[in-house]
Amino acid sequence: MTARAGITFVPRLLPAPEAAAYLGVSASKLATLNIPRKELGAKRLYDRLDLDAYASELPYEGDSQGDEDAAACDRAFGITR
Repeated sequence: MTARAGITFVPRLLPAPEAAAYLGVSASKLATLNIPRKELGAKRLYDRLDLDAYASELPYEGDSQGDEDAAACDRAFGITR
């Protein structure tokens, strides 16, 4: 049995595949985003609070900041229209 078998909440520190799933992007897309990682021995982990902060800073579609901000958000998530 692994240490995470009974966890029913999102851990604070996440490896890349789980961090990507948390944001709803691919692991390769996550690697291109400017989100810092923490070091824990040889592991490189994403802090859930940093992931939340990144997502919170993205503009909403149709926001009054203009079409360019929406296009930047689409590019950040790899969406082409």
